Amino acid sequence: MTKFHLRTFLSNSFTRRTLLAVVLMALSSALLCAQSASTIPAGVLVQPDALHSELLVNPHATLILQVGSRMLFDEAHIPGAEYAGPASTPAGLGVLRTRVNSLSRAASIVLYCGCCPWSHCPNIAPAWNLLHDMGFSSVRVLYIANNFGTDWVAHGYGAERSQ
Repeated sequence: MTKFHLRTFLSNSFTRRTLLAVVLMALSSALLCAQSASTIPAGVLVQPDALHSELLVNPHATLILQVGSRMLFDEAHIPGAEYAGPASTPAGLGVLRTRVNSLSRAASIVLYCGCCPWSHCPNIAPAWNLLHDMGFSSVRVLYIANNFGTDWVAHGYGAERSQ
């Protein structure tokens, strides 16, 4: 039986690079998850009733992006909304970046998640921060205090299932 020697194992440059990549991915995921929805400026928040009223007047004036779980989106989402990946993951942020990259930085966009209470949402702050950092100036965030079912669907604001 061969003895395992950590020093020998780590002396391999491929092993060191792989280990470093794993550590960096874990740290970036931890930092994304650490972003709190409470860091989003109050001035960019939109209440469910206000967004619902806007959508009744002009349903296509604003791009609505859901940045939470795919399962939640498939079960029920705001009519016309698009799924943009779970923003709590680097891959999800990549999906969001790809979706908005070609848009005018003045495009009207509303982000929402609705997976859980606002103070625990792992998706909304990373999504808003990404778009803010990309230079988007008309991004708002739907304030969902409890969850999408309670704060949108139960109020009769309309929801659709994915096909």
